[in-house]
Amino acid sequence: MENYVLKASCRDKPHIISQITASIAQNEGNITDLDQYSDKGTQHFFLRLTFSMDEKNLSSLLFSFKSIREFFDMEISLRIENQKKKMLILCSKQPHCLIHLLEKKRQGAISVDIPAIVSNHKDCEPIAAYHHIPFHHFPISKENKMEQEALIEELIEQNHVDLIVLARYMQILSPTFCKKYEGKIINIHHSFLPGFKGANPYKQAHDRGVKIIGATSHFVTSELDEGPIICQETIRVNHHHSIEEFIRFGADIEALVLARAVKHVLEDKVFIDGNKTVAFK
Repeated sequence: MENYVLKASCRDKPHIISQITASIAQNEGNITDLDQYSDKGTQHFFLRLTFSMDEKNLSSLLFSFKSIREFFDMEISLRIENQKKKMLILCSKQPHCLIHLLEKKRQGAISVDIPAIVSNHKDCEPIAAYHHIPFHHFPISKENKMEQEALIEELIEQNHVDLIVLARYMQILSPTFCKKYEGKIINIHHSFLPGFKGANPYKQAHDRGVKIIGATSHFVTSELDEGPIICQETIRVNHHHSIEEFIRFGADIEALVLARAVKHVLEDKVFIDGNKTVAFK
């Protein structure tokens, strides 16, 4: 028996769940978990389902899924549950998000293969070496930005990367790059979006005298800090705290939120629904 993860979305219609679960049952599969959501605003349906099945019945199941997909005009994906995806990490000088991700991987809390870490600085190279992950230093200037981005693309294609994670990568990716890998790039923004976008959000927050600061992990689009939000977290602050304390508190939240978002996406628990997401627990 093999364990599988099914992810499906389409316009909401009657009998979607019954059609899928009946197909699994008819092929002697055993459903172990099911999450579904119907968005009344967008009229879209989302489903994540895990099941076990003998491999000999898989081809018959895929044949029945083909007709279901066509009938409901459905986006559907199926993968072996323990099959690891590949993730490329981009970072700059600050290591806290990178370290937290790699520790979660080492502990087994995040199941993923990391074929490479890319940075425009060398500060994080010792961290990559400690975890035995190839490190690529692509220094970026105004003159070579597109050339270096092309090198990143080469790494993505050569390693068949499924997910690109910006672990405090302090560079703005080109619209072309963002469009090409739309839905596959996750960023951590050191602020509680949609407030305080762009650079120096902690200074912006401190200047406004906010009582809560936070971090936001979101999918990257060509619009800066406007992509669908995956995960957010906050912490209370007050007028006694300095900007430096805001930054220090925020670093802990950033690492936590990014790792949580990455885990959810790797486990196929996140769907993009227009300018927002549906994220199952």
